[in-house]
Amino acid sequence: MVEEEQSMQSTSSTGTASSPAEKSGRKGGSTVRAKYGEDYYQRIGKKGGTVLKEKRGTEYYRTIAQKGGRANVVKYGPEHFSAMGKKGGNATKESQGPDFYSRIGRLGGAAKRQKKSPTE
Repeated sequence: MVEEEQSMQSTSSTGTASSPAEKSGRKGGSTVRAKYGEDYYQRIGKKGGTVLKEKRGTEYYRTIAQKGGRANVVKYGPEHFSAMGKKGGNATKESQGPDFYSRIGRLGGAAKRQKKSPTE
């Protein structure tokens, strides 16, 4: 223990490897990433989210989403969302062509009903 303290003091005075993480060779999760894969943290995050969803239910997420939406309306105002909708509509019109909206308009609610019918 005394040797360890002396070692820490000597390395910190020279300016190299002064933290325990540096001395142990830890590199911020690279060992875990090498062992379990690049997407390890993403996978465990999804598992945690799934467990939380099962525990609290979808109503919990609906409630917090509504609170966030109301906060954004207060923060930015309805004009902001109107402008964003117009921007999105114009971008869709540009990428899909001018007849896109007339095509989906002719479908009406039929497109929505078609999606539900395969279970019948």
